[in-house]
Amino acid sequence: MILIGLFFVGGCARKNADITINVITPSSTPPDARLFIVGNHELLGNWSPGSKALERKSDSLWSATFTFPRDFYLEFKITRGSWNSQAIYRRGEIPPNITLTVSNDTVIKLTPVDWQDIDFKSGGGIVGVVEYHRNFRGNDLNYPRDIIVWLPPSYRKDSTMRYPVLYMHDGQNIIDPSTSFIGYDWHVDEVSDSLIRTGRMKEIIVVGIYNTPDRRDEYGNTRLGHAYMNFIITMLKPFIDTTYRTLRDRENTATMGSSMGGMISFLIVWNYPNIFSQAGCISPAFFGGIIDSVREYTGSNKEIRIYIDNGGLGLEQELQPGCDEMFIALKKIGFVDGQNLLWYHEPSAEHNERAWAARLWRPLLYMFGR
Repeated sequence: MILIGLFFVGGCARKNADITINVITPSSTPPDARLFIVGNHELLGNWSPGSKALERKSDSLWSATFTFPRDFYLEFKITRGSWNSQAIYRRGEIPPNITLTVSNDTVIKLTPVDWQDIDFKSGGGIVGVVEYHRNFRGNDLNYPRDIIVWLPPSYRKDSTMRYPVLYMHDGQNIIDPSTSFIGYDWHVDEVSDSLIRTGRMKEIIVVGIYNTPDRRDEYGNTRLGHAYMNFIITMLKPFIDTTYRTLRDRENTATMGSSMGGMISFLIVWNYPNIFSQAGCISPAFFGGIIDSVREYTGSNKEIRIYIDNGGLGLEQELQPGCDEMFIALKKIGFVDGQNLLWYHEPSAEHNERAWAARLWRPLLYMFGR
């Protein structure tokens, strides 16, 4: 948590508390800049980075006061209106969300050293070779989407090699910080490259599927969700298999995503075990009857492997019961913990790309480790 000044200014037993945010801007701030707060509450725009403006009090001081329920777990950032113009507090480092469990009336003083788009030197960028396929369309889907493909280190050096493929959802968030939801990506490229070069993981191709405004429905057990799965099975996978040197069999085909992306990853491997053999379900949002369908399953062994993990803060707490129930349901129908099922819990982790990047090595090694 990056708090330069934190002052509690009240102790009464009200149900709500006032949180005042004061931001002292660095000298590099453009004179015509506007500052915004973005966070995990409708008062903060529900993570829309340019919707909730701060008020300019002087040349360098911006401020706003919000009233939240006591015990609310607050997460937020300061931006100039977009994720790639967020405030940074150490040069060369994208900061985590600022967090606070609301208790008393509080004044938070923030002093950024710069803005990401002005003097951001870390980052990410992209490690390795990526290729883009723009405006990919699918039958019965409302929106086209971009596809990003990350190629392993030997791909351009050894034309005889073929590779397993990992299909990932929310593709704009997995490799490139400039397109990521919070300006911080999963570091799939950095982590995969490191694990491959140290000999801990097989070389793989990663296919990132960008999301669309229909994300919630496409990633659920809905009509659009089934259309999205059909798009991957009948259109995207054949395209990838004919465009790149892939290992096309089910044993070398996996999928992974977070939150609702974790849900659709499970649905894909559950519904198409003849095509996908593994799923990484990161901070999954298991709901909508899918747990009941697993609990009541009486068919033959699907011969799939499932990785589930989640954190313990904020939204992660709300998703915990679904993870618990799914884990129990899978074990009830014959999945064995540590073999074809693995669950990892990180109590201190939040529900965001930074947290998923930190533990990404776990599902990668589970699915593709040597």
